[in-house]
Amino acid sequence: MPATLEILKSPVLAGLTHGFFTRHGGASSGIYHGLNCGHGSQDQREAVALNRTRVAEAMGVAPQAMVGMSQVHSADVAVIEAAPEAPPTADALVTRVPGLLLTVLTADCQPVLFADRKAGVIGAAHAGWRGALDGVLEATLDAMEAQGAQRPDTVAVIGPCISQRAYEVGFDFMDNFVMEDEAYGRFFSGGPNGKPVFDLPSFGLYRLRAAGVGMAEWIGRCTYSDPDRFYSYRRTTHRGEADYGRLISAIRL
Repeated sequence: MPATLEILKSPVLAGLTHGFFTRHGGASSGIYHGLNCGHGSQDQREAVALNRTRVAEAMGVAPQAMVGMSQVHSADVAVIEAAPEAPPTADALVTRVPGLLLTVLTADCQPVLFADRKAGVIGAAHAGWRGALDGVLEATLDAMEAQGAQRPDTVAVIGPCISQRAYEVGFDFMDNFVMEDEAYGRFFSGGPNGKPVFDLPSFGLYRLRAAGVGMAEWIGRCTYSDPDRFYSYRRTTHRGEADYGRLISAIRL
């Protein structure tokens, strides 16, 4: 593993090979400087491939064992029994097959890693506001249960994502949540510009805990506020940059 890679881990997932990778230690340059793992970006394909190879090596697998998704902000889950030829269109992955590395790409949305050690079932989800509101976290747990997992034995960790202080939204955005459940108003507060600010990781934790997981935590890192470590779609937009890199999070049995 290149010494310059920075991999954030959670004690909640101790004993499992996993990591929330920062942008440190990558081969990309310019606005993508660092470990950009997103094929969907306009970065050089060779740099992205090299970055992904470094991730695979750090996780102890061949690049061919990395399983990703074509993410569309849905609540769809793909159950993986072998490395697919093409990424499935989904926003969560579940497997009970050792050696397959489940990965999720983010740049402000929540990357969520799941595991039931007893049952030998893991999951990885991409949960932006839309996916979280539409139930991608619960759908991941449903798919894990179908593979033999039990919710009280399942743990979930939310990786680096945008924090409330950086997530100003419109009142129509807030209405989407409050119309679904008035209690969701607790995840909004008044921002400095008179608009609401949304607490995405707290909303994710609430949904996970309400769904009955044994333990859930946020790793406590804001993508927007730490440009040295993390890519951020919103920060890129505010800076007027042409594109942005994608962070990778990964887990395997």
